[in-house]
Amino acid sequence: MKNSQILDKFESVLEAGLLKICNGAGILDKMLISPDLTGTWEKYLKDYVADAVENFNQYPEAAVGFASFLGMAVANNWDSDWTAHKDDSYQSYYGSRGFDDMDDHIIEDVLHLKADYGKKVSETMMSCAIAALGLISHEGIETQTELGFYILNRCYSVMFRIGAAVELQRLGYKKFNMA
Repeated sequence: MKNSQILDKFESVLEAGLLKICNGAGILDKMLISPDLTGTWEKYLKDYVADAVENFNQYPEAAVGFASFLGMAVANNWDSDWTAHKDDSYQSYYGSRGFDDMDDHIIEDVLHLKADYGKKVSETMMSCAIAALGLISHEGIETQTELGFYILNRCYSVMFRIGAAVELQRLGYKKFNMA
């Protein structure tokens, strides 16, 4: 895409802003991500984008925000037993209603978060999704355009990384040099 500088700048601004939101909520101090997790996101990207596109017009916050829950689940599985989970399918993270309740399934059944913390994380991730959509609007980007498609892909990627970092921090990773 010719607009790679626009995309890179947008992604950088978005990540910094979402990190501030998570920091303010007390759930993330800094970005931590493993190359294993990044590779898994690349493997899931096509399927995730298909779900997000299908749901975006009715549920834009979910379309953007659920990538963070997927990041949390993948990070949790990476920590617990990556050998057993590295080949999990994208659909294995679905809830009982598929994509529609992926967030609840991950919070309750994969991460087993206590109700108060789970609610805090869910609300923070939805605040991040709203902020991402706000930045798109502020920049005057039409989501139904080619540029909008690529911007949304960057949003999904940032949300995945934010979610993974939130979970890694919850699991106790503080100092770890990620490439």
